Amino acid sequence: MNEDKANRFLRLIQRSARGRLKIYLGYCAGVGKTYRMLQEGLALKNDDIDVVVGFVETHGRSDIIRLLEGFEVIPRSIREYKGIKVEEMDVDAVLARKPAVALIDELAHTNVPESRNGKRYQDVQEILAAGIHVITTLNVQHLESLYDTVERLVGVKVRERLPDSMITEADQIVNVDLTPEDLRKRLEEGKIYKEDKIRTALEHFFTRAHLENLRELTLRELAAQIDAHRQDLENEESTAMPDQIMVCLSSRGPNGDLLLRYASRFAGRLNKNWYALYVQTAAEDPLHIDIPTQNSLSRTLTLAKQLGAIVFTYKGEDLGATIIRFAREYHVGHIIIGTPVRRTLRQKLGIKKTLAERLILEARGINLVVVDTHHSPSALEEAQPEKPPLSVPKKIGMSGYLLPGHVLIWENAALKEEVLRDLARSLHPAEDDFRKIHSLLLQREKESSTFFNEGVAFPHLRLEDDSPPRIALGIIPRGIADASTVEPVRMVFLIVTSLRQIDTQAKLLAAASRIAGNKFLVDTLLAAKKPEKVSREIARWEKQGTVAAPQ
Repeated sequence: MNEDKANRFLRLIQRSARGRLKIYLGYCAGVGKTYRMLQEGLALKNDDIDVVVGFVETHGRSDIIRLLEGFEVIPRSIREYKGIKVEEMDVDAVLARKPAVALIDELAHTNVPESRNGKRYQDVQEILAAGIHVITTLNVQHLESLYDTVERLVGVKVRERLPDSMITEADQIVNVDLTPEDLRKRLEEGKIYKEDKIRTALEHFFTRAHLENLRELTLRELAAQIDAHRQDLENEESTAMPDQIMVCLSSRGPNGDLLLRYASRFAGRLNKNWYALYVQTAAEDPLHIDIPTQNSLSRTLTLAKQLGAIVFTYKGEDLGATIIRFAREYHVGHIIIGTPVRRTLRQKLGIKKTLAERLILEARGINLVVVDTHHSPSALEEAQPEKPPLSVPKKIGMSGYLLPGHVLIWENAALKEEVLRDLARSLHPAEDDFRKIHSLLLQREKESSTFFNEGVAFPHLRLEDDSPPRIALGIIPRGIADASTVEPVRMVFLIVTSLRQIDTQAKLLAAASRIAGNKFLVDTLLAAKKPEKVSREIARWEKQGTVAAPQ
């Protein structure tokens, strides 16, 4: 084990009041992730750090069983599912024990149904929020954005996946590498799987070609993460906001999941925020489209949020004009669209232009990327975007702008107009200012609703004056009654900035999206009874994430 890397994580532990996350990343089972994690745990114990095993799966491997003998192991919880007893990590027991460091294997694991969290990474988020440091393991193929690429490379549909945000927000990532030849030798010697599974594994998943592809994918991912962290460190004081990325979604487009994963990887390459835009025409009003289409659209928008996009819906009949209007307003530099389902007769005859043709002609100064969503795409590595010439901005937090007086809590269900009205009045109590803001807000929401994100909405305005940014937050545990979403909207962030603050607005939208993406934090905010508690929890969470305060 690299002692310098272990010592760096030890220093992080010693000077941190919040839980830090370290990930041992590998390209396949058997490369040694769990072994390395346990080795580091023993090294920390030798430095008098309180370390426990929250969950480690031995898979019968003797070297892992031997290392575990040196640890306190938290007993697992036993749950019954369809008549079968299943062992899961006991999150309550870990929280009650409150060690300095918890070793938790298999970050992408799916918990048994009816567990407190659906995924183990959500358990880890909860443990980190309690101030417990976590060292964990992950294979690269479990990253959500790599699903299509992995299927193309090795012919496997990975069922257990987690959002890329878990790896991008990790404090440390360590690549655990082993040559494909050495890994196959370990498999043949029975050090990975039991004897009855070895031959099948060698002939299918563990072929040299598959292992080499996954290994290269892991190295590329690690390099991208290192580059992103390096740019953050080099450009912390930058105020320049590079052009953003947007992906255009359709309720009936083929393979919307593939399109989103492509956009996520594309944005990751450029280290930029990105938006997912769905344009709702009159024909696609929820009252007019069938239930399967509504469910498909809801799943697509949920995946967009999981992948880190800021999701918007605009209403309009002119699809091309609406996309361009959005792109101009949000300083978009790349528009990503999928191939159409089919061309109309007028388009085939050249009487009417396709969406791609319109965007090429009218979206001047904006790059257009058309992804073949009818077939498996080439990996992004085969068509990498150029690195951005502009510097990457440091993340800013919401807590510096969110005052307790701007946090409103509703005990009962509320109406959308009521929530927007009260949030606007909290920011601008003077009657004239309130009427102006409220009117603009209603008009904006009529044109482009943000009440489509599942569970959270981000209405926002840019004013012509030079006033500083203002944020109001509505907490509605019972949900907004008249918002047509699959999951009730229970949190509303109202963000008001100046026209001259497009960079700040984009950063604050990203900050709100990060808050909405943390299940434990959202649950904590929804359970809060007082505005001061909400402000305090957001400030504490953002401080742990080391975001910048407003200048």
